[in-house]
Amino acid sequence: MGKLITVLTPEEIRSIAAAESSDPFRFLGLHPTDDGFVEIRAFCPGASSIIMLPDRGSPFPMVRVHDDGLFVWRSPEKTEPFGYRLTVTRGRVSWTTRDPYSFLPQLGDMDLYLFNEGRHTNLHRVMGARVVSPGGEPGVLFSVWAPNARAVSVVGSFNDWDRRRHPMRSRGASGVWELFVPGVSPGDLCKFSLLTSDGSTLTKADPYALRSELRPGTASVVDDPFGFPWTDREWMEARASRDPFSSRLSVYEVHAMSWAGDGRGFPGWERLGDWLIPHLVGMGFTHVELMPVMEHPLDGSWGYQVTGFFAPTSRMGGTRDFCRFVDRCHNAGIGVILDWPPAHFPADDWALARFDGTKLYEHEDPRLGTHPDWGTLIFNYGRHEVRNFLLSSALHWLDTFHADGLRVDAVASMLYLDYSRKEGQWIPNRYGGRENLEAASLLREICREVGRRFPGALMIAEESTAWPGVTRPPESGGLGFHFKWNMGWMNDTLEYFRRDPLFRGYHTRNITFSAVYAWSENFVLPLSHDEVVHGKGSLLGKMPGDDFRKRADLRLLLAYQWLFPGKQLLFMGGERALAAEWNPDEPLPPGDNRMEAFTSALNSLQKARPQLYREDCSPTGFRWVDFSDTSSSVISFLRTAAGLPPLLCVFNMTPVPRENYRIGAPITGMWRTIFNSDQEAFGGSGTDIPATVSADPPGMHGMEAGLNLRLPPQSCLVLEPAE
Repeated sequence: MGKLITVLTPEEIRSIAAAESSDPFRFLGLHPTDDGFVEIRAFCPGASSIIMLPDRGSPFPMVRVHDDGLFVWRSPEKTEPFGYRLTVTRGRVSWTTRDPYSFLPQLGDMDLYLFNEGRHTNLHRVMGARVVSPGGEPGVLFSVWAPNARAVSVVGSFNDWDRRRHPMRSRGASGVWELFVPGVSPGDLCKFSLLTSDGSTLTKADPYALRSELRPGTASVVDDPFGFPWTDREWMEARASRDPFSSRLSVYEVHAMSWAGDGRGFPGWERLGDWLIPHLVGMGFTHVELMPVMEHPLDGSWGYQVTGFFAPTSRMGGTRDFCRFVDRCHNAGIGVILDWPPAHFPADDWALARFDGTKLYEHEDPRLGTHPDWGTLIFNYGRHEVRNFLLSSALHWLDTFHADGLRVDAVASMLYLDYSRKEGQWIPNRYGGRENLEAASLLREICREVGRRFPGALMIAEESTAWPGVTRPPESGGLGFHFKWNMGWMNDTLEYFRRDPLFRGYHTRNITFSAVYAWSENFVLPLSHDEVVHGKGSLLGKMPGDDFRKRADLRLLLAYQWLFPGKQLLFMGGERALAAEWNPDEPLPPGDNRMEAFTSALNSLQKARPQLYREDCSPTGFRWVDFSDTSSSVISFLRTAAGLPPLLCVFNMTPVPRENYRIGAPITGMWRTIFNSDQEAFGGSGTDIPATVSADPPGMHGMEAGLNLRLPPQSCLVLEPAE
């Protein structure tokens, strides 16, 4: 201890040296004394000297009053408070900075109030490490929610990871801690060091981090994507006026880290854009859906166990690299949908788990807070601050990164308290039911807020149960999603196509049943990554028969997906007829160019014929012609839209060609074939079929006329009136 010239007591000095104070501003910085003088106190462990430089006047050396590095300067005469900087010398290194403890609180009272109420819709712009310049002084405002901590410090590459250097101020009952640190800039690493109620110390990544270290590093990285110079204004304005239900939605699902590459590492957003965007445009997809790009520590989770709910994964580059990728997609006419997994988070001790020494983000009771399938933790959806964390995460991807929608993962696991739990392993809601009322309320709130703030952005639910009204508006009692993945359609359809064609007649219900409930929700028809991993085989590998028959069946499957009511989603590689299932550790291999041509043709057909998408969400756009011929396994239906001629879609599900196969038609006269999956260009047999055929009485299948068709084996034909 040096000569005591400060009004601080020995105990107060000790609390500073040990970083145990919840109010470091009470001790550090500039403080008027009772007798009209000014005392400035600065603490830097290991510093040999600190010089105080007033904004006006001569510099003054400060006096060391504690061996650990507490320095004090007292004004020689009475004076008013003034601005100043500090020049710190530590070993051979010196730096000059504005004193962090000379700044007023930066988070407004309204910010804290809205956060505690769970209603701060711009929280992603203020919480965490955010680049700001109060009074023109550049630096970073660090803020974190840790209501049960005794003291919190920010540590990082800018202060030698020493928790004594930058203790934070408590913002009282809000549970928020904050500190503005001048001179910190993008690229600096940071974490929060928390002194818990039991006296232990935890070091945690920033929950609101915009960027993270590449694994196995776990630090957060200061970044600033908010000023990115976007060039997609035309896209964003057009999106806002687009009706998602009557517009095309043809989605290509992508695992960004393995879509393309040379096997030597992750491709990065720029390189991925160079390869992927031309593919999307050439294939005619309207959107790309990225499996979670949020930061995650384990490659094998494919992004579904997130530790950074605000940070694009460092595997692919920085935040502005991701902005540039989205901007390029938009300028190419491609929308970007992001998988977003708010159903759970991993229990890594440096992340959200027991964040301030208590179960803060998760439930205390494991019957509510632990996921039995994945060994992960479940958010406390009833806690306002946790709700605001998830709400702001959702809004962040749409606001900061211009995403065009979110596909919310594992919604069913959020909605049901007994999800994957046996009797006695779950707690009923206040009405005695199994519905998670808080999770349902949060989803409604997120969907409502997305609709209000981001017109045209899509909310899509992966929900595998019969929860009512997933895609109905919140004001009508629904959850408010625009679309829901139709898992029933996926399961039934794949089960049908797995069957030997000779026996498919016995399983016709698999291929037709989804029409019974097709308009109970607004559906996306998914053939996603879940169907081509874990020993399930590729889409091609699910088909029976030799290679030629497998490819014919795969064309039939995709044709049925594109022509049946609902929007389409296809996982990468499905358009390439890959023989092996997806390997996330390898770049996507090349495949069959003829299958790519076929998928592109489906998208072109759909784009040219609004009958195939305009009424996807209404039963008025679909009518069965016939599915009763189980001996031949031929099914047919019409796709219609107001003011446009009907399209007749006919599927021969067996390898047996059909001559003079008569089928009903709603209009007499000539009909022409506008699509044939059996073309040689697609890898088909090239069976010669008439370009046009006449629909004449007598009628069939309740229609005024009939057509005699030649149906190639395992084929789909689409016909329209010739006039």
